[in-house]
Amino acid sequence: MSRIDTDICIIGAGSGGLSIAAGAVQMGARVLLIEGGEMGGDCLNAGCVPSKALIAAAKSAQAMRDGARFGITPVEPQIDFGAVKDHVEKVIATIAPVDSQERFEGLGVQVIRAWARFAGPDTVEAGGHSIKARRFVIATGSRPLVPPLPGLDAVPYLTNETIFALRDRPDHLIIIGGGPIGMEMAQAHRRLGCRVTVIEGAKALGRDDPELAALVLDNLRAEGVAILEEAPVTAVSGQAGDITVTLKDGRAVQGSHLLLAMGRKVHLDGLNLEAAGVKYDRKGVTVGPDLRSSNRRVYAVGDAAGGLQFTHVAGYHAGVVVRQIVLGLPAKASTRHIPWATYTDPELAQVGLTEAEARKIHGARLTVLRQEFHHNDRAQAEGKAKGLLKVMVVGGRPVGASIAGPMAGELIGLWAFAIASRAKMGAIAGMVAPYPTLGEISKRAAGAYFSPKLFDNPVLKGFVRLVQRFLP
Repeated sequence: MSRIDTDICIIGAGSGGLSIAAGAVQMGARVLLIEGGEMGGDCLNAGCVPSKALIAAAKSAQAMRDGARFGITPVEPQIDFGAVKDHVEKVIATIAPVDSQERFEGLGVQVIRAWARFAGPDTVEAGGHSIKARRFVIATGSRPLVPPLPGLDAVPYLTNETIFALRDRPDHLIIIGGGPIGMEMAQAHRRLGCRVTVIEGAKALGRDDPELAALVLDNLRAEGVAILEEAPVTAVSGQAGDITVTLKDGRAVQGSHLLLAMGRKVHLDGLNLEAAGVKYDRKGVTVGPDLRSSNRRVYAVGDAAGGLQFTHVAGYHAGVVVRQIVLGLPAKASTRHIPWATYTDPELAQVGLTEAEARKIHGARLTVLRQEFHHNDRAQAEGKAKGLLKVMVVGGRPVGASIAGPMAGELIGLWAFAIASRAKMGAIAGMVAPYPTLGEISKRAAGAYFSPKLFDNPVLKGFVRLVQRFLP
């Protein structure tokens, strides 16, 4: 076994690992990157990229059905499911070179394509090499959670890692799990001509504001997605093309295909973390705010760090770690300014505290601003006027924002910036948004914070009357 000495050894070539590798090597550190699977990780190959490509195809199909309100005769689209998957594969192939082994080797990163395991507190073995490094970063991501449901081991099922390779359109897709992945895939497949039933043991989209989640769920149901809530699954049976899911209340749902979307499990298998003295649990590696583990040489980022499971969080973590292990500067991660979005139609987005969380923490100090999309001229012009923005404000600063509506994933960015920079509502109210844009919704909500002070203030009205008397 040959020995390699390096400054930084990164395990995992997903979003977090690649960001650290690129940043560190270009600033002069010696970097070694280990990946046993595909470069780009889950996001590129089985997550964000293929799912959004599939959603885009489904949106195009739905537009053909929705023309009547614009004076365009609606038609039922002729969908070539295999060609849709060609589109998905083309998008992946277009982006893949950015994450490729060749690109990173061109930057000066040494890449080993093998599975890694710790052999000691400062040593990792992979591909016949013994690697010693000053610092290690665990960026192994997560995999779909496969629960021990009775009968599941004898039934063919799909996960996000396998569904995008399916080239024949499912007749009836059953999805167990009503979170973001489940609901995105439900709407996309329904729009592409499949019957779809979603089964959720608790509340669908239960992590988000219930009022806003209801707007999304109502639209999915209107499009024909069957959504069963408070419906725990007790058993699965059947065979390819004929699968039955039995619920706790005795109901049975029969379909042709089964997709599991019940969450994700951090991928730490085989790392032999005990040998490195790295503490972990089922949520991930145990880290502090600086993302450092119980072994001072070892850091964890992204899903492996046991927190929010989003690609952009892994990228954010990368910056926190680079500042420490490359530049020697102190840095800590926070979650208060981290946004997330569910790319259904309408989209659903959140940053900071929800209304319920803010009321629990801040009580009477909280002001909740509400701005409905139907007051926005651009939303009306595009026939997408169903939507709602909520902003939670304490002491003149936003502490959370929730959005359900078209382009919510884009609109939430302003509020993420405001929370991260501790901006006051006056700064947002003073912003000039181009007309007509959906961005005016945020400006109008911020302006509403000051309306009672300006328009319902008898002292101010008296002062204005006085000024008007003496103005030349």
